[in-house]
Amino acid sequence: MTSAPQSWPQTALWWHVYPLGFVGADTTGGDPHGPVEHRLDRITAWLDELVGLGLNGLLLGPVFASQTHGYDTVDHLRVDPRLGDDADFDALVAACRERGIRVLLDGVFNHVGRDHPWWREAVEAGPDSAAAARFARGSDAREVDGLTVDVFEGHDALVVLNHQHPEVIEYVSGVMAHWLERGADGWRLDAAYAVSPLFWRSAIDPLRERFPDAWFLGEVIHGDYEGYVADSGLDSVTQYELWKALRSSVQEQNLFELDWSLQRHNDFVAHFLPMTFLGNHDVTRIASAIDDERNHAAAVAMLFFFPGAPSVYAGDERGLEAVKEEREGGDDAIRPEFPADPGEWPENPYSQAHRDAIAFRRQHPWLATASIRSEDLSNTAALFVAEGADGELAKLAVNLGDDAVQLGGREVSGHGLERWSDAG
Repeated sequence: MTSAPQSWPQTALWWHVYPLGFVGADTTGGDPHGPVEHRLDRITAWLDELVGLGLNGLLLGPVFASQTHGYDTVDHLRVDPRLGDDADFDALVAACRERGIRVLLDGVFNHVGRDHPWWREAVEAGPDSAAAARFARGSDAREVDGLTVDVFEGHDALVVLNHQHPEVIEYVSGVMAHWLERGADGWRLDAAYAVSPLFWRSAIDPLRERFPDAWFLGEVIHGDYEGYVADSGLDSVTQYELWKALRSSVQEQNLFELDWSLQRHNDFVAHFLPMTFLGNHDVTRIASAIDDERNHAAAVAMLFFFPGAPSVYAGDERGLEAVKEEREGGDDAIRPEFPADPGEWPENPYSQAHRDAIAFRRQHPWLATASIRSEDLSNTAALFVAEGADGELAKLAVNLGDDAVQLGGREVSGHGLERWSDAG
């Protein structure tokens, strides 16, 4: 079975939230069986800000019961009590529906936390048990709680599921169906790159008839994006190649790097709709990654001009700064608590840059699947020309340098940009 022929993802513009950090939950050691704290409404309070920017999609990080940071899930069918309960989830989804906002959930199905019932059952039953067979044991397996199993990227707290096991396939497919029935529009599949694409096809194909409009996005960092989508049956993957090129080409003032990546990006877009982004919950904030703040608006403009399904990591539109560090707790700075009242964080030039870029994209929705080429290309300046399938034409002129340049017949000031369509 092939991917569903959805149309709505082509007009979806995402705001990516890491819920546990957003609401100020303790991510160092929560009790997945503890008392419920009703805090999902703190995200609801920001939905009008999302709409005000011109966005229409909410990409939620993990909301299911976990031991610490959300990516060590222990119950995929329960809302994390640090966030709320089923009623709180339903209220958030309803508030999104009232505003025309799509909702994408984050599913961690490569691995589970060691408090997951399946793992506790396996430890009690022993290494040769049917329960232990639900977990992977490859060449790099190590001993955890008396069992020899695979762990995710060296983390003993994250035990890897056996994705060839029929119970695992049935379980993951059932979890996704449960939350799609509850109002989710699709799934971001965490660490999809660590899982055989055939597993996703086995889990997702049975859902296609019941949920023909659902969108399935895989987190894939390196490798053959097009091949992974074709083999897995996913609708999309995260476009880390373009993420890297956008950030480094602006920071290093080398737009030739971006031009090379755009040629590959065109090939991807011809086969699927990639998710594009400048920031997310795993990387240094864009305001900290690009030193010259005069060029931040150019990076945002390119994100929303280039084809794909663009996503803004919550807070980037306010110019939040934070550096990811490779240490325990190194993600905390990039996953901060947000104020209960959006008015406590006043808008600034970053907000306007996002609104302008998003407005142009909404006026030209065909950009989602356009083909891009570069003209008048130099290290610090370029004219990007977008062509739609029906002959539409739009241009984005970007100047990262200090001096004014001529691009596409227009003078573009230093550290400036211009965008226009064939209609004027």
